[in-house]
Amino acid sequence: MAATRKNNKAVRRILAAGAGLATAGALVAALPAGASQDRAEDAGYGNGKGWGRMVDVQLLSFNDLHGNLEPPSGSSGRLTHRNEDGTTRTIEGVGGVEYLATHLRQAREGHRYSITAAAGDMVGASPLVSGLFHDEPTIEALNKLKLDVTSVGNHEFDEGARELARIQNGGCHPVEGCYEEGRSFSGADFPYLAANVTDEKTGRPMLDPYFVWERDGVKIGFIGVTLEGTADIVNADGIKGLKFGDEVETINKYAKVLESKGVKSIVALLHEGGMPASGAYNYDCDTPGAGAGISGPIVEIAKNVTPQVDALVTGHTHQAYACSIPDPSGKPRTVTSAASFGRLYTDTTLTYDRRTKDIVRTAVASANHVVTRDVTPAQDMTDLIRHYKTMSAPVANRPVGHISADIENPLPDPKKPFVDVERPAGYLIADAQLEAMAPADKGGAQLALMNPGGVRMPLTYAQSGGEGDGVVTYAEAYAVQPFTNMMTTVDLTGAQLITALQQQVSGANLASPKYLQVSKGFTYTLDTTKTGADRIVVDSVRLNGEAIDPAKTYRVAMNEFLAAGSDGFPVLKEHKNKLVGVSDLEALIAYMSAHSSASAPLAPPALGRVTIVK
Repeated sequence: MAATRKNNKAVRRILAAGAGLATAGALVAALPAGASQDRAEDAGYGNGKGWGRMVDVQLLSFNDLHGNLEPPSGSSGRLTHRNEDGTTRTIEGVGGVEYLATHLRQAREGHRYSITAAAGDMVGASPLVSGLFHDEPTIEALNKLKLDVTSVGNHEFDEGARELARIQNGGCHPVEGCYEEGRSFSGADFPYLAANVTDEKTGRPMLDPYFVWERDGVKIGFIGVTLEGTADIVNADGIKGLKFGDEVETINKYAKVLESKGVKSIVALLHEGGMPASGAYNYDCDTPGAGAGISGPIVEIAKNVTPQVDALVTGHTHQAYACSIPDPSGKPRTVTSAASFGRLYTDTTLTYDRRTKDIVRTAVASANHVVTRDVTPAQDMTDLIRHYKTMSAPVANRPVGHISADIENPLPDPKKPFVDVERPAGYLIADAQLEAMAPADKGGAQLALMNPGGVRMPLTYAQSGGEGDGVVTYAEAYAVQPFTNMMTTVDLTGAQLITALQQQVSGANLASPKYLQVSKGFTYTLDTTKTGADRIVVDSVRLNGEAIDPAKTYRVAMNEFLAAGSDGFPVLKEHKNKLVGVSDLEALIAYMSAHSSASAPLAPPALGRVTIVK
């Protein structure tokens, strides 16, 4: 059930393999009479580039692109660099697929054996230039980028399993059709791997579980999985009939399958990750020992994945690391992640032993590299972006509001673990949702709750095009709220509201808290000196200054995703009397239009809705 490449890719590989055989023949012919190919390998002929025993295979990888074709702006386009003396500095202006393509193409130069792989969330939660066209532009860009293989991530299921199948196989959108006359979408030239996403009835993976890359007899197997908890963080309607299995069990199962097929060099592409102790992309997470500087789900996964797997490329947490986490035998194994949005790529050297057909682990080297914008942008990517920007311009460039300063969306920072509790962009969205659903005919909402993962980008004061500083365009609003979730107003008791707050830091969210963004007037205290549900100071929870009554019923606005109990908030699906309203994006745009103008721009919402005790 291994994936196969499309015809054009296959032809290139056959030609490349032929060239390699010709080179090998010349090398053997150059040996003394009677010398064998084995002697050529033992002698190191080819200098590791073709037919020597040891071959260096370059693995270029990235993750969590999320359709960011254009350079990301604001905090989403920054990285933190750690200096030798331990201080840090901010690198501004990184990322963008035009620059990612140039960096990858330059990195491949001089490498006969080079593979490009990814660890999921290539699409989904994408900016307008890709999202408006159901991420077809991103797949076209990845095809041009010569991506060899990727795992699925949770966001590949944003529009459901059927849409993911279309992304893989091609064809026009079932509702909106083809976007250009005479041109249809051909799908991904690379395989999406989904080893642990199976049909509940048949047990078969919905997509290929593994892929084998081969050149000149060098074989590298890739197993792709998404996090087991994917079903809890995507829309349930789109994944009916699918089961998401344990990551370790699945990887170990298919490692045996690959071994039985003679493939002993294996890389796992895993859409699950960890949190390094520093937010700097070049932090040494092997200090003071292998894997000592990283925590989170990936640690236990890596420690239990079979030693047959030689490296793990990971994602999901949007963090940057290149660590050596010990495998079950205690031997260090490379585990990497390249942040998000195309700001980094990882370059890993895998030394392949032709005799054993396995990777020499002691020779593995890996590092993250910044996708700077000081290189010449790739013209084919520039042309692709320009094409789709032109098509989307009538919608994208429409002004919808004005802001007086950046409205930030701070992401988790290992050095500042509670910096993301209050997000100005999250508060803006919650306020907009409350206003949209407060009228009696919309449900009479008294407060609003917003899931933090649904807040995708900041709003940046500096202009992104020619719209002028402080002007918010439809495309920029879309980038903040790209899911088009429908809003609901529901009944929840005060006790259920308190439980929802406690579920931010307990249950499924104990290890990685998810802090709901709350509308103005709703306040509480978070005591970080305690653990689990006890972090929520129950008698501090108030609405407009009045203590929440556990026995009283409140009308609460939230999107359908949260109302389904997703993101580790099962209590929210116990709601009653649901009324569906506008989409989350419509609510945001209506709020900005009503509360801002060129002469009176909207200021970032003030913090302080959550009092944090440290």
